[in-house]
Amino acid sequence: MLFNSYIFMLAFLPIAVAVYFLLNKNRLLIAGTTWLLFASLVFYGWFNPKYLLLIFISMMFNYAIGSALVRDDFQKSTISPKALLAFGIVMNILALAYYKYFDFFISNINTVFHADLPLLKIALPLAISFITFKQIAYLSDCYKKIVKDYDFLNYCLFICFFPPLISGPIVHYQEIMPQFEKLRNKVLSYKNITWGLFMFAIGLFKKSIMASSFAEIVNTGFVPGLEVTLFSGWLIAVAYAFQLYFDFSGYTDMAFGVAKMFNIDLPLNFNSPYKSDSIQDFWRRWHITLGRFLRDYIYIPLGGSRVGNVRTYVNLFTTFLIGGFWHGASWMFIIWGALQGGGLVIHRLWRKLNIGMPRFIAIAITFVFSVISFVYFRAAEIPIANNIVKAMFGFNGIVLPRFNYNTIKFLKDGADYIVMSDSVILFAASFILIFFCLNSNEIMARFKFKPWMGYALMLLYAVILLNMSKISEFLYFNF
Repeated sequence: MLFNSYIFMLAFLPIAVAVYFLLNKNRLLIAGTTWLLFASLVFYGWFNPKYLLLIFISMMFNYAIGSALVRDDFQKSTISPKALLAFGIVMNILALAYYKYFDFFISNINTVFHADLPLLKIALPLAISFITFKQIAYLSDCYKKIVKDYDFLNYCLFICFFPPLISGPIVHYQEIMPQFEKLRNKVLSYKNITWGLFMFAIGLFKKSIMASSFAEIVNTGFVPGLEVTLFSGWLIAVAYAFQLYFDFSGYTDMAFGVAKMFNIDLPLNFNSPYKSDSIQDFWRRWHITLGRFLRDYIYIPLGGSRVGNVRTYVNLFTTFLIGGFWHGASWMFIIWGALQGGGLVIHRLWRKLNIGMPRFIAIAITFVFSVISFVYFRAAEIPIANNIVKAMFGFNGIVLPRFNYNTIKFLKDGADYIVMSDSVILFAASFILIFFCLNSNEIMARFKFKPWMGYALMLLYAVILLNMSKISEFLYFNF
């Protein structure tokens, strides 16, 4: 079920919120928790019911491991807590590798050794990457005795709570579950409902209006054999950078808004990343909880920055190589991860030179680097990405764009068309929104509830719904 679908907005969400608080109002607190878990499983199973069994088996396994790790008497058993933690993490990674990477490994073996091993064609379970990282973080917190509560119902709700389930943020148990235990959070808050609806509306606008508007340009540009020159290359690359920005930040806003309706605050996960003045700053703003996971569970265990300069650079590069591969079973994601890791190494070397740079130039360089690297993130094949990047640097020729007021065709047969009434306005508006306006978090930090906001919300939703010509999945659903 998609956040931006009519069934979610007009039926599922209102029913889920109403029944949850109705049960809590009648002091049926366990029933309220059970209902929310049931609603979350319906949300997840809507995409493919057969994977409900998989997520249930995963929860049973990880709950058993976590319960053992938090028990004080487990210290006396023959199995050490560290060995049990390692076993739990390895099993989670193996499950992820089987479903997400097994065919990738087989296809590469076939290519290298000219073999003909059959592919299993395993369907990728929805959100398995996010669920796996959440399970690993949970086991680690149990091992560190950060998790004190190991009630099975609460644990299942932690894993399945539907707002952050599909595309993050990647939350820790102690960040979210104590909020469910507070009695004041079990009471319907009209302020939080209104806050959540506004945040949801902002995200819906980003996804359904802004991201969808760039989709046609991106889908037309990332195809094999297209003749791309300097201007069209930059147009395609920036269009995808903007599409991904509005798509992912839109999902994040909608997830935050829905969680807020249940009186739950999710950790910050997206904070104007294109305003970053370095690649390091970028990863403090883009998918913040993923960056936190990579730092805490890969970079630091590898030695972090405590093992000398060369090892630090290797650790940085390795961490983001793994982070790229986490996104999908493709060499394109590995290349993107390598570019991110290489960018971080170069940034660290640059800092040692202690050379200053005006902030706007640093922001421009970081943005251009992000745009170029995202070409490899989006392209299905290396030649497609290389073709666009070569064009961006002028290797495919420089053809001045032709402005055509009477057609909506873009890049037809390799021609460089820009529609003045659509594309130019779209890019200009996006540039202003991204670089010069307050982001969603900053806007909502100034939020003050007023009675007239209910009417404004109804009008806003009506306008957005009328303009939703196509309901599409979020880009991060593929990871």
